Amino acid sequence: MKTKVAVLFVVMFATTVVPTFAHHSFAAEYDIKSTVTLNGTVTNIEWTNPHARFYVVVMGEDGKVVNWEIESGSPNQLARNGWTRSAVKVGDVVTVDGWRAKDGANLVNAKTMTTPDGRKLSAGTGEPR
Repeated sequence: MKTKVAVLFVVMFATTVVPTFAHHSFAAEYDIKSTVTLNGTVTNIEWTNPHARFYVVVMGEDGKVVNWEIESGSPNQLARNGWTRSAVKVGDVVTVDGWRAKDGANLVNAKTMTTPDGRKLSAGTGEPR
């Protein structure tokens, strides 16, 4: 009986605690002091949880095309902030304001995205603490 209780406890622990380890904190991945503004063309959109992701190509300072990954809030957060799935489409030219990844990767946690029609939408990530 003790073995069954122990196994049940391990299963309950693994299914409730382990998923929380999978999510990262802002401070672990992004630098609050390293803000960036990107102007580029959307190449792909992933409406997935826990974060929607946008992929944007930007002309670098050296004239080379640079691919950027833009992390935003969840699709639900975006919807509450006025987004629709047609607010930004592949091929749209957008402006993204956000914070760069600490490791120097072409990864940004978006604060806002300005759409082709000039709307400035909150990316649902909120101000980092």
